[in-house]
Order: sequence, then C-alpha cells, then structure tokens
Amino acid sequence: MGPKLPLTLTAVKSSTQSPETLEPLEMLMFVRRQLMVFALALSIAHCDQPTAVKAPAAPQGPQGPQFLRWSGTTPDFTSQTHIRARRSGAMALTPPLSLDQYTVSFWAVRGESRSVRINYSSSIDNESHPFIVLTTTDPLFVPGVGELAMGDSVLITVTVDTSKIGVSLEPSGLQFGEPAEFKLWYGGAGGDLNGDGVVDAADAEIEATLLGLWYREDSADPWSQVEASHSAEDKSFRYGLPHFCEYAVAEMRMEWAVNW
Repeated sequence: MGPKLPLTLTAVKSSTQSPETLEPLEMLMFVRRQLMVFALALSIAHCDQPTAVKAPAAPQGPQGPQFLRWSGTTPDFTSQTHIRARRSGAMALTPPLSLDQYTVSFWAVRGESRSVRINYSSSIDNESHPFIVLTTTDPLFVPGVGELAMGDSVLITVTVDTSKIGVSLEPSGLQFGEPAEFKLWYGGAGGDLNGDGVVDAADAEIEATLLGLWYREDSADPWSQVEASHSAEDKSFRYGLPHFCEYAVAEMRMEWAVNW
C-alpha cells in the first residue's frame, strides 16, 4: 500500500460540479485535473503523427590536411627493383625501369625480401633524387584471395601521384605479418611547404611542427595521420606499413591543430 495522502486532500468533489462552486483548494485540484487531461490528449495526438527525425547537421570545420605539391612541372621518374632470394641469400638487381604512366609493379614473395626504389629527376639541378623505397618480406593476406603460404607471391603495384607528393599501393588492403618498410622523401616540394610560392621561415615552422605522413583506405574515406618517423634533415618519413592503401605527405591545417 502506498503512502497515505494528507487528509486535507482526500475529499475532492466530483468534476461534474461547476468550477465557480468550488472552494479554493478544490479549485486548485480541479485545475490540475483539467491540465492532466489536456496533457494526455496532446500526448495521444502526438503519438498518432509520423515520427520526424531531424537530419544531422552537415560537418563544419576544415576541409582536411593540406598536401605538399611537386615544385614546378611533374618530374621524370625511374625505378629499380631488388630481389634477395631466401635460398641463396644473393641480391639480384633488375635493370632500371622507366615508369609507364607513373606506375611500376613487382612480385612480392612471402619469406623473401623484395623491394622497389623510385627516383625523380629534379628540374632545379637535373640530378636524380630518391622518392620512395618499399621493401616487403611478409605479405600475409590478399583481399579476395586469402592468406599466403610461405613462398607464395602477390603482384604489387606502386602508382605515383603527379599532383601531390604521395603514392597509391595496391592491392589495396594487402596485409603484412612483418610490416613492410616504407620510406618517402618530400624534397620534391622544393622547400615551399605551404604553397605560397616563397620559401621562408613559415615553411621551416611547418616542417618542424605540422608536417606528417597521412593515409586513406579509399577515395571516399577521410585522411588520417600515422605515427611515422620524420627526418627534417633528410626530408623524409619512414613507416612500417601494416597494409596497403594511399599515402601522402601533408601539412596539418592550423584549425585542426587548434581543435585537437
């Protein structure tokens, strides 16, 4: 049994009485009853209506990281592949290959060291400079194929991005047991890291505090920064790739730095 109501509230006249004949306390109870009936009617009427779901607001804020661009015209690229056979331990060096449509492919074998090196020719000094080195020893899982046994191979394709300083690595989603060794140099930006056409103290500040290696799984996905080792002296990033996707060097926008 619930708590007993105060005696002064236990005698309430019938609601059929006219409101003007009620005592003050009874009038208060009458008004409360009417308000409760009105609120209940509104609730029932509301539940009979289709549910309206408010669309989420469009995301506000920065557009994403600002990518480093190649300085001047797109440079010429060349590549070399290296194979260290597991059985003999010898290093086989393939002849230099000119990139066809900025793409080069090689077979990676689980249990063997295979690598590709891509260089670019600078329009400033007409010399060859390193762009990327990728070395694999343990390709483990290929999407659509499954897990690789020791000695099995997978065709790897590296595509150079000719606008921003980055590459696409395929097959996308290829997973490694032992991370693939990846090094990317950004010297091709020519020192102008913010794209204002001038190399100055602002670029040095960006290199020291805001520059990073970023990735995305698919063109529809957002970019995310990875924990890569940065050498400002060498103008490079080194990273152990757990899987393949798209990678690029970018400056974290100041708005991102403030929001984080």
